[in-house]
Amino acid sequence: MGFPSDLEIAQAAPLQPLLDIAAQMGIGPHLIEPYGDSLAKIKLSAVQELADRPKAKYVVVSAITPTPLGEGKTTTTVGLGQAFKHIGKKSVIAIRQPSMGPTFGIKGGAAGGGYSQVIPMELLNLHLTGDFHAVTSAHNMLSAVLDNHLHQGNELDLDLNNITWRRVLDINERALRNIVIGLGSSEDGVTRQTGFDITAASEVMAIFALCTSLKDMRERLGRIVVGYTPSGEPVTAEALQGAGAMAAIMRDALKPNLMQTLEGTPVLVHAGPFGNIAHGNSSIIADQIGIRGGDYLITEAGFGADMGAERFFNIKCRASGLAPDAAVVVATVRALKAHSGNHKIVAGKALPENLLKENPDEVHIGGANLRKQLENIRIHGVTPVVAINAFPGDFDSEHRAIIEIAESMGA
Repeated sequence: MGFPSDLEIAQAAPLQPLLDIAAQMGIGPHLIEPYGDSLAKIKLSAVQELADRPKAKYVVVSAITPTPLGEGKTTTTVGLGQAFKHIGKKSVIAIRQPSMGPTFGIKGGAAGGGYSQVIPMELLNLHLTGDFHAVTSAHNMLSAVLDNHLHQGNELDLDLNNITWRRVLDINERALRNIVIGLGSSEDGVTRQTGFDITAASEVMAIFALCTSLKDMRERLGRIVVGYTPSGEPVTAEALQGAGAMAAIMRDALKPNLMQTLEGTPVLVHAGPFGNIAHGNSSIIADQIGIRGGDYLITEAGFGADMGAERFFNIKCRASGLAPDAAVVVATVRALKAHSGNHKIVAGKALPENLLKENPDEVHIGGANLRKQLENIRIHGVTPVVAINAFPGDFDSEHRAIIEIAESMGA
């Protein structure tokens, strides 16, 4: 009998009552808004109600530069959160909501893997409580306001060739990247070129993750620049009088989502900006709640430490006022071998045969990436810990090579 799939493991796991999960964080039923039996939102009033409690230790999980397959940051984050319970410590996990683009693409979902998963994983990977749809609607509301403004005479004198605000959709659709709108009659708007991005790349998503309150979000939305006048003056969402409607659409989305791991560790899932084109971190509001809910708060920064982790330190922590106590850098043998320059990993295709052969020397060569990522963490005054995400085809000599690299860097 083979090892069960991630989906089989997730669907076989019993769900604990969400009120019990919330109780682990010291959150009472009056702060919970159930979304069915397996999901809930936490009211924003929890931030103030929990503010006087002791702060948990704050841990950020990052990685070396990942291959197209991903290197297991979420799996490590969830596994670490579950492990603390086994040594008598209370932990809370805070992660991003995955985009449905990668979920239905080659990479797949983002609930972790094996016995380190967030459940129900199918809900996490799809609509969850609708936050992504709220971001999509708020973003496209501003797009509609902008194009209506052009149709009504363009009082703000927007330069049609310098409009930077596009539209978004939470699926991969290359045919919509560049489009022409306003075709048809004179009542169908101004004809111009624009396009769609994916929702996780929306500035609304980035703001959603960085704001600290509804008021803060409203102000940040108003500062969005949608384009420029012929003289180069920026035109904002506030000037278009669209920010208030956007904030109204986002009002409920601002409440963090509560889920659980396979072993019943609380998980806050909130916001989902990409790590390669945005700041790649879950929400500040979720962290404000989670850091008062146990002994450890473990969060994940997207992509490699030179992207998500640097933005975690330089953007998220500056906005939140929180500072991490520890940082984890996830490494895999396959990625370090790929970074040697001798192999190319292509999503959707089998790993190259030569990459699967024992070769600790290649790990050492590719280890230049790990060394640099450890330096990136140390720059911010935090001592990194290296986590090896091991696979059945790895060799002990290759794991020893990673340990040697880590020790040489003082990790």
